[in-house]
Amino acid sequence: MVITRIKAVALLIDFISDKLDVNYLYNVIMKKIYIALLFCLMLGACSTIPAQSTIIAPVVSATPTVTFEAVPLPSSCSLAPIVVPTLPAVIPGFNELDKTTNLHVTGGYRVINVVDYRLKITGLVDHPISLTYDNLRCMTKISASPLLVCPGVFEDQATWSGVPIKDVLSLAGVQVNAKNLLLISADGYKYPISISEALAGNNFLAYEVNGQTLPILHGFPLRAVFPNKYGSSWIKWLIEINVQ
Repeated sequence: MVITRIKAVALLIDFISDKLDVNYLYNVIMKKIYIALLFCLMLGACSTIPAQSTIIAPVVSATPTVTFEAVPLPSSCSLAPIVVPTLPAVIPGFNELDKTTNLHVTGGYRVINVVDYRLKITGLVDHPISLTYDNLRCMTKISASPLLVCPGVFEDQATWSGVPIKDVLSLAGVQVNAKNLLLISADGYKYPISISEALAGNNFLAYEVNGQTLPILHGFPLRAVFPNKYGSSWIKWLIEINVQ
């Protein structure tokens, strides 16, 4: 477009060169051409440089930090060392019988370091607490031999030992408006239960079965035992109880 206009101007100069002062006309025209070219270059430059967008960082609300209270071991508590369980050489498939314990295998097992293990009591409590494995072993120990039932699949009989759920919750101080518990496993499984159900009867958290440390495949370090409920509530690899 610019070149076409330049040619037209040149023809015009030839046509009127004999009638006007050529040098004056030449200077005027060249100045206008120079200005036109400069303007075009400026337009070209603006069209090839993309506009820079302004990125506004989203406002992220800070997540409240929960401070857990450590529970000291009673001076009167004397614990025998445990034999930390290991995985068997052959791991049975889902719902298959583990012949070493005569219990059926369910869930996706988790290998948890007992030294680092903590059971956290969170939510609507006066004192969020973090209990070690030895904290649990130092509490009142009960045993029961309820039938573990998975309807239509299997029924397992064993003697389980551990600490009453009500004793664990009492350490944290459940608030009066709390209605439910959410039990959370290290494998991601969650089981909801009302507080009234959880505190009723002989419900407890087991760390032993048949007088031995709970095996990895069956929930080590801790699993729930609800004698009057189906096996789906007997959550294994328990790491948190959230009071709601």
